[in-house]
Amino acid sequence: MVYFDSWDEFVDRSVQLFRADPITTRYCMKYRHCDGKLVLKVTDDRECLKFKTDQAQDAKKMEKLNNIFFALMTRGPDADISEVSGKEQAEQQQSKKGRGRRQ
Repeated sequence: MVYFDSWDEFVDRSVQLFRADPITTRYCMKYRHCDGKLVLKVTDDRECLKFKTDQAQDAKKMEKLNNIFFALMTRGPDADISEVSGKEQAEQQQSKKGRGRRQ
């Protein structure tokens, strides 16, 4: 079991782990309200990667990681995840739609 200090390193290793064995890889998150801690865990029963935080800003990062895993699970492990974005970018795209003069 490895706890990562760097978010980017955790995401990179998690994606590598999923791509290596997508059938047995699991992604789990646990929030302890009494401590205010969020623990994210990715495992394939041989290797366990964990990231622990108590920062509220990391919730957006967690959402982006969820979107990455959703994309990998639906499109396959060889999918391009460079276009995967968080909720804030999707909302910006929707808010731009419909602006301007009707023709």
